[in-house]
Amino acid sequence: MIDLHCHILPGIDDGAKTLDDALAMARIAVDDGIHTLACTPHIYPGMYMNDGPGIAQARDRLQAELDRHGIALQLVVGADVHLVPGLVAGLQSGRVPTLNGSRYFLLEPSHTTPPPRLEASVFHLIAAGYTPIITHPERLTWVEDHYPVFLRLIAQGAWMQVTAAALTGVFGKRARYWGERFIGDGHTHLLATDAHSTGRRLPRLTEGLEVARRLVGEGEASRLVVERPTAVLHNLPPQGFELTHKEVGRPSMISRWLSKRRSPP
Repeated sequence: MIDLHCHILPGIDDGAKTLDDALAMARIAVDDGIHTLACTPHIYPGMYMNDGPGIAQARDRLQAELDRHGIALQLVVGADVHLVPGLVAGLQSGRVPTLNGSRYFLLEPSHTTPPPRLEASVFHLIAAGYTPIITHPERLTWVEDHYPVFLRLIAQGAWMQVTAAALTGVFGKRARYWGERFIGDGHTHLLATDAHSTGRRLPRLTEGLEVARRLVGEGEASRLVVERPTAVLHNLPPQGFELTHKEVGRPSMISRWLSKRRSPP
């Protein structure tokens, strides 16, 4: 499996604090069946002043340590990017890194407030040749009143990434409901860990992936952690990797599964 969202680089954001923490996270990921992992620290002006060259250097240092300790995990560069002025210029210059140098990048909206002109901003990014991957929409406090916004972003060409642990209740009933809703309704392109530590937010995909299998079947579940992440790393165009669960003949099962869940408070 491939994990395209992980805060494993030590000491540069709110993820791994030390090298030992990062090595422990890497071992957990490998034990879970993850062979490639994107290092995606926050880039948030005024708080996390990371940039593409610095992230690449930190990735190289950690990869060397993984190799030295015999941990079979391949690291690639990325970032967890906030929607700020000048984002397109930052992507074009490399100051803001995309995932493995591709057209794809992680875009993290505000957790508490819908960004103004979100749809127009995403359209501008797509028109510039990029594919934004909206991170953890299921955990945003404003998702209830703005679910159709995410569907329109998908129609524009954006991708959605759900957090695996949200599907197992780590972030509470509300995030679990919306995570299942995004996947069950066929509006999720990627499953990722968004891991920050070896504790509550650890780099494991398998438990969440099992929930996805129940919702959309084995084929689409595999696309969440294998086929589409591979397409991202190889910079393949998004056409050909569209959402396909409605073609696998499981809508009645999805409806039964979601009907067992209580709506969020």
